[in-house]
Amino acid sequence: MPNERLRAVMADGGWTYATLAQKVDVDPKSVERWVNLGRTPRRVTAMRAAETLGEDVHALWPALRQARAARAISPELVALYDQRADIPVSAFVDMLTQARKHIDVLVYAAVFLHEAYPRLNELLRERASEGCAIRIAVGDAESENVRARGEEEKFGHGIESRCRLALMHYRPLIGVPGIDIRTHGTTLYNSLYRADDQLLVNAHVWGVNAYGAPVWHLRRSGEGGMFDMYAESFDAVWSTATPVQHKG
Repeated sequence: MPNERLRAVMADGGWTYATLAQKVDVDPKSVERWVNLGRTPRRVTAMRAAETLGEDVHALWPALRQARAARAISPELVALYDQRADIPVSAFVDMLTQARKHIDVLVYAAVFLHEAYPRLNELLRERASEGCAIRIAVGDAESENVRARGEEEKFGHGIESRCRLALMHYRPLIGVPGIDIRTHGTTLYNSLYRADDQLLVNAHVWGVNAYGAPVWHLRRSGEGGMFDMYAESFDAVWSTATPVQHKG
């Protein structure tokens, strides 16, 4: 059944399938299916579309009001760790070593990787040389959000120093084909470590250093799951991050 409410709202606002799709970052055919076939998009996408159109998401897609049964365990959840310190660095290294297509790292600093595994840059070079696309985003030490995180952790200016140290570790990789290093100034709710369809999510907890916060290990099992939500989050931060240039 067509979604006449959505059709009317789009017509009133002068939106086409293509213009709304571009704004919401989906395929125009998806928007067409929302309108003509009454399809309901994923909740995150629906909320983004509703915000763009200036409408209540539940007025456009009433089905989203229906409570979904809670699942005891997500099919994508491989393991849950009480704190990052419980995970041996070898687990991070093994995951990155297995990557063939994508390695994404989004952190403020995470200097523990280089400190515990000095060959990290060599590993990343090897992965890139075999066609793996590598994106590393570390915190901008001058960012207000980085400074705020330091205050939350009660480390004072320590986090800013760690951000600079992390960038120093990664600098030798700047200009290596297949490797892109950027700095970001976002409020970071989780540190993300992705290798193809595996992802380690290190939660950020107010007043707690990341090493003492929980980590969940996800493996992608299909479209629209938890893995994709975090992957989209990485892409959103990456689009705002600043490429690091060679020092002149």
